[in-house]
Amino acid sequence: MTAFAFDNSYARELPGLYVPFRPVAVPAPRLLYFNRELALELGLDDAALAGAQGAEIFAGNALPDGAEPLAQAYAGHQFGGFSPQLGDGRALLLGELIDSHGRRRDIALKGSGRTPFARGGDGKAALGPMLREVLVGEAMYALGIPTTRALAVVATGEPVYREQVLPGAVLTRVAASHLRVGTFEYFAARGELDSLRRLADYAIARHDPALAGSADRPLGLLRAVAQRQAELVAQWMNVGFIHGVMNTDNTTISGETIDYGPCAFIEAYDPATVFSSIDQGGRYAFGNQPQIARWNLARLAEALLPLLADVDDVPAAERAVAQVTEVIDAFPALYRAALLRGQRAKLGLRDGDAADDAADGALADDWLALLHRERVDFTLAWRRLAAAAAGDASALRALFVEPSAPDAWLVRWRARCAAEDAAADDAAADGATVDEAGGAAATGSGAPPALARARRMREVNPYVIARNHRVEEALAAASDEGDLAPFERLLAALRRPFDENDAQAPYAEPAPAEVTAGYRTFCGT
Repeated sequence: MTAFAFDNSYARELPGLYVPFRPVAVPAPRLLYFNRELALELGLDDAALAGAQGAEIFAGNALPDGAEPLAQAYAGHQFGGFSPQLGDGRALLLGELIDSHGRRRDIALKGSGRTPFARGGDGKAALGPMLREVLVGEAMYALGIPTTRALAVVATGEPVYREQVLPGAVLTRVAASHLRVGTFEYFAARGELDSLRRLADYAIARHDPALAGSADRPLGLLRAVAQRQAELVAQWMNVGFIHGVMNTDNTTISGETIDYGPCAFIEAYDPATVFSSIDQGGRYAFGNQPQIARWNLARLAEALLPLLADVDDVPAAERAVAQVTEVIDAFPALYRAALLRGQRAKLGLRDGDAADDAADGALADDWLALLHRERVDFTLAWRRLAAAAAGDASALRALFVEPSAPDAWLVRWRARCAAEDAAADDAAADGATVDEAGGAAATGSGAPPALARARRMREVNPYVIARNHRVEEALAAASDEGDLAPFERLLAALRRPFDENDAQAPYAEPAPAEVTAGYRTFCGT
């Protein structure tokens, strides 16, 4: 059996916070996808796992030495309503590895059969949703957004019954951890303070070790999670990603994106965009994601309160409430700062002084309002702005119903760019290095500032995203016809999101408006 150097801290340190359980064997495992790069990063034998042995392991038919499969317990607020017991109903944590960078990583199966947390479900997964996890997770990874990743997908050789009969599959998912806001809610709701304390200390040791030993470490954990979630959601917003189901059980402590169910990318820019079939009220619409992240953090704060003060000590309890409220109230500013850092890069601007924040924020907001008003494709608009930086705005104007619509805004943007370049020149003339000046002339190649700015913008504004219609085409071919070629071609394109060439062009085009208007995504459970 191929060696997995498991070091299973969750199983070892948190007895009582999970249920040991074994995956259900499948009749005919066949490896459809295997991420060799990720396997090597995890210190695994990629050659051995790429064949029949890997199929047996990733299907759950064979357990590697040292695996301790378990179903984690967690609760969650789902669309605002509290479910006190959710847990891994069709997933199992096999164990943990220390990767080649010294990071602890979870190795988990999804679709591996019913567990005690299954709540009446069959515990299985269909092929299409598991391949979606691969496509969108790898797209996010290539975009530099924290994410869980798929190590493997195995066809099970048995059907899964949803609205129709579908081929079954098991996904192997890699994560910094599977700790969620809902994990804390589970034990807080039960009043199991010892378990809650052990969980918090474990999360701190794993994700924020600098806090270990501090008296107010639960508060420090809340602050750290708030910062990570602010940065994560800002990155989502800057690429047009809609998670689709931002329940607290899908909000990680690590700050990774998890659970690519009814997710999608916006095309024509509209903050009210909802594609998820289960989000009837638009709770998780694109523009609502920052507010929902804050709401979810408030639920984490509530769960952590018993660790900050004894509820019977009224003055201490009131201080604890004030402390966590301060963290939650600070979240919008954390998010806005993270969003603006990303927007400045997308606009071709360096990080500005605090004095520039309001003006640069207004510049970005007005750009988005322009895209919304004209129903312009979000991704291509940012990409074509890079060409405008280099002096040719024709491709950008062609995206608008009224080609002159962006002209007034472009005047403002170019004036801001020119002011930044002039400041860099002045600083250089005063003896500062170009890098110290922070100006656009810091090209490393002697290119004119405009061309250097355009190059920088192309490095952060993707040409290719996981276009919804392309994803659906690939999944349909794999699920309905057993043809993985469209999936493999799309995956290759998504792994090079910033490359603009003829081979990438088919994956950069938006779907027809009528297709996008009727597009819906589904949970897959």
